[in-house]
Amino acid sequence: MKTYRVGGCVRDRLLEIPVSDIDWVVTGSTVDEMKAAGFKSIGKGFPVFLHPESKQEYALARSERKTAPGYHGFEFVTDSTITIEQDLSRRDLTINAMAEDEDGHLIDPYGGQRDLESRTLRHVSQAFVEDPVRVLRVARFAARYHHLGFSIAPKTIALMREMGRSGELDSLVAERVWSEMSRALSEPDPAVFFESLRLCDVLRILFPEIDALYGVPQTAQYHPEVDTGVHVMMALQKSAELGLDNEARFAVLMHDLGKATTPANILPSHHGHERRGVSLVKDFCARWRVPKSHTELALIATEYHTHVHRALELKPSTLLKLFASTDMFRKPDRFKKMILACLADIRGRTNFENVDYPQADFLNQLSDKLRNADLSEIKSRGLQGKALGDAIHDFRLDLIRQSKAALEQVV
Repeated sequence: MKTYRVGGCVRDRLLEIPVSDIDWVVTGSTVDEMKAAGFKSIGKGFPVFLHPESKQEYALARSERKTAPGYHGFEFVTDSTITIEQDLSRRDLTINAMAEDEDGHLIDPYGGQRDLESRTLRHVSQAFVEDPVRVLRVARFAARYHHLGFSIAPKTIALMREMGRSGELDSLVAERVWSEMSRALSEPDPAVFFESLRLCDVLRILFPEIDALYGVPQTAQYHPEVDTGVHVMMALQKSAELGLDNEARFAVLMHDLGKATTPANILPSHHGHERRGVSLVKDFCARWRVPKSHTELALIATEYHTHVHRALELKPSTLLKLFASTDMFRKPDRFKKMILACLADIRGRTNFENVDYPQADFLNQLSDKLRNADLSEIKSRGLQGKALGDAIHDFRLDLIRQSKAALEQVV
């Protein structure tokens, strides 16, 4: 029985990146021997165990054979004769197909260390095409390591294109797609994930609503980059630079989907794209089973981002409707995330990267003032039902008027 550190922990150590998790592979052993040694079985599809003391995961070395389309269409072989080299051969990229033995010696049968040095994401073998999730994984690694200078090898790009043409991606399940996309959104360069999929001609297959944004013109005065797809990627990248969380980054990705459906006769104007985008976001989130919190934030950002941009110009009554429509009084944190998404939208434009955005401070301060306002005097009047609601509405409207007046005096 031999144990090896494998995959990401080896890769990141060689890149001098902090290693968070260690994955172990065991050769020369069996399920019964692992259990007898005190390991707890947790694997469903293949033998994976928890170490009795460290609780780290140990998997028996395995080989695999494609038996059916899709992610689950594999037959695994795990017995004591499987070598570490055989186990590594089934992995996606060479940089993930390295191992270290108990003495720290590197096992690198497929040139992973060489590709780390050349900053190349390269498939291990032709078997890469058998697992559709690998298309998404490669794009995610491109997003993770782009800042280090990594790029996808031309032959790997060709394989990914082949997988798109073959229909293999049709077997992807929603949960796996969302898992990879969500993780990609949290990477340092999330836009690279979608740009890589587009480079491989699979963005139109997986996320046609996003692909459709490319080539759609916008008014150059407000969008010097003109192309809507380019803008959305710039905004998404800006959301990462601003440190937005995963939900807000997703909202930025979704916010302009409606521009792809703008009637040609009104371009480059996009009147009404906010409302048109709502149904597209709903369909996208339903198809990929996006979590409720992500979906709800994306929907309000899509419908109301133009209102936020125009906050300093809006009438007090319209501002109060904005707060009510976005459920700000019950979900203030979500409202603030929407404001951040709008900031990324504004700054995700050529020559607007560092522009001031006073709308954010104005809305955040105003929303806090409204939420923290003392309503005790109104409630003490004994009003009920519609009368109470109207009184609170008028009180809040007056607060907004006062804030607008104070702002105008400052300006």
